[in-house]
This record gives sequence, structure tokens and C-alpha cells, in this order.
Amino acid sequence: MRDLSNWKPCPAPEGFSVTGRYVMIEPFRREAHEAALWEALGGAGINELIRYFPNGPYEAAGELADWLEANGRAGVVVCVFRSRRTGDIVGMASLMRADPANGVVEVGAVAHGAAMARTPMATEAHYLMARHVFEDLGYRRYEWKCHNENAPSKVAAVRLGFTFEGLFRQHIISKGGNRDTAWFSMIDGEWPALGQAFEAWLDPANFDIDGRQISRLEEKRGAGR
Repeated sequence: MRDLSNWKPCPAPEGFSVTGRYVMIEPFRREAHEAALWEALGGAGINELIRYFPNGPYEAAGELADWLEANGRAGVVVCVFRSRRTGDIVGMASLMRADPANGVVEVGAVAHGAAMARTPMATEAHYLMARHVFEDLGYRRYEWKCHNENAPSKVAAVRLGFTFEGLFRQHIISKGGNRDTAWFSMIDGEWPALGQAFEAWLDPANFDIDGRQISRLEEKRGAGR
């Protein structure tokens, strides 16, 4: 744990752009992203993809964009993911519930379109966001929370290196039903090893000629211990 005797609040997250090997991140802009993001997330089928979001269902791209714009006005940083190879929009996630005084921020509203799901783009997007949080902004704690019924989200959090911290029972009422919330986090003291594992997994040498991984991300973390 870092020495906090001279701790100063972190800057509040703002929109940022970064380019990785496989994916690019850019801040949401309605005029550039409204239609493309809607289509990337499934168009009319989007409501199944984001069924655990706290809102919806949506009937059109403009309704999703209205919500994202409202989030932006409330201080949420909506990040849009673009394939570096094709230039296409492929997904999104947000930095939210920032607590600069304590150096805590959450990644949420995660939605990977079909072109992004289970590809290096998905892993790299979360690596780049975490790196920005810890290395550029200096935060101490990075959170991932999800509906306890959202099994794919829980699996993704653990795979990415977040630690399960517990279940908040009857945490909130969501869409007219109960939500038990699973909490995960990674912290700054863990980040150097986590970051190295991400970089090792994302190295082109970790993929065969058909693009299949040679070693899993979890194995890369284990190798660094």
C-alpha cells in the first residue's frame, strides 16, 4: 500500500483517446457514434445484450444515445471501442461513480458487440482502461459491479484480474425486481503484475497462425508470481 500521508485527490476522469494493438478507445460523441454503436450492439437486439443495464428496453438508437448523453452530463465517462483493423465501432464501457478524493472509480455499462466479444479487442480495451485509471489518473481502486444473475459479467471480471469481494444482498431495485450486486475490484498495489500479464497475453506471440491464444490470461498472471 502506498504512503498516504501526503495524499492528494485524483483528477476526475474525463474523456480520453488511446490506441492499442487491436482496439481504439474514444469518448462518446453522439454525432459520430449514435447509429454505429446501436448497430454494433445488435440494433433491435440490443436489449438482450444490455439486459442488466439499469434502464431500457430501447426502441431506437436515439433512446440509447439520450441515456449516454445524460450519463455524460452526470460525470460518467462513456468510452466507445473501435476496431483498429477495420475502424468499425464494436462496443462500449464507462468510467462511473468516480470518487477522486479517495481514488476510487468503477467500470460499468460494459457492452461488447458480436465483433468484439471473445477477441483480443475485448481484453485490450479493459487493459487500456485500467492502465489509464492507475497510471494516468493515479487511482487506488478500480471497481467492477454487476447483477449477481449476470454470470458472464462475473466470469469476465475474474478473468480480467478483478478480485471478488462479496455479495451486496438486496442492494437495489432494478427494473421492478431485486438486484443482489456482486462486487469486484483491483487495487494499485496489484496493478504492476496485472498490467504485465495483460501485456504478455496481448503480445502477438501469444497467438497461433489462426489467432487462437496459446496461454490464457490467468496463466500469464500465474507465471508472474
